[in-house]
Amino acid sequence: YMYKLSIIIPVLDESLFFTKQQLYVEALLQQGHEIIVVDGGSIDNSVLAAEKLGCKCINTKASRGYQLHVGANASTYETLVFLHADTLLPLTATNSINTALDNLNASWGRFNVTFTNKKLIFRVIAWFMNKRSCITGIVTGDQTLFIKRKTYFDCGGFTDIPIMEDIEFSKRLKKHSPPICLSENVITSSRKWEQQGIIKTIILMWRLRLSYFFGASTEKLARQYYS
Repeated sequence: YMYKLSIIIPVLDESLFFTKQQLYVEALLQQGHEIIVVDGGSIDNSVLAAEKLGCKCINTKASRGYQLHVGANASTYETLVFLHADTLLPLTATNSINTALDNLNASWGRFNVTFTNKKLIFRVIAWFMNKRSCITGIVTGDQTLFIKRKTYFDCGGFTDIPIMEDIEFSKRLKKHSPPICLSENVITSSRKWEQQGIIKTIILMWRLRLSYFFGASTEKLARQYYS
């Protein structure tokens, strides 16, 4: 039996995504899945572009954790997939998610991540990210978390925080059960890494994680991350 997916995409000025990925979005919708675009107040035409393709659109404040949770509340189907706008799900993902969640003990999981830039350094970074998340059970947003709807709400869903919402939620979820680590790849944009420089980005990520671990406010961390 093929479960239909509710794919939730938080956006803020991502109209380019919907222009670039038009065929991809249409293919997912043709498979019968729903795409819920939760817009945090874009000033480009993200919402227009998404609505034109047949996505369900909701406007909220800009806070990723909040946007994701609003999307989950608006979803119809029993399987939720949280997708970043700069990440591509393979079209075979629906089968992989269904197969993984058919196993009774499993209720959530993630994909391996690979970058749009195929240089060796990016392959190494992706390898470490994937390895780390399997070992720690912590899933980051770019790895595309999928989860049974019931588990999502039983575990309290995403918290209304602007950053680290993925780590915070993973910590609660892994007390429930470890994530399924699919070896199939989602492709995420290496744009941020290329613009900021690889070493700088790695240092920034680690600094933010450590600060978060030691109790820094997520508002402060979001300012550092998006500045």
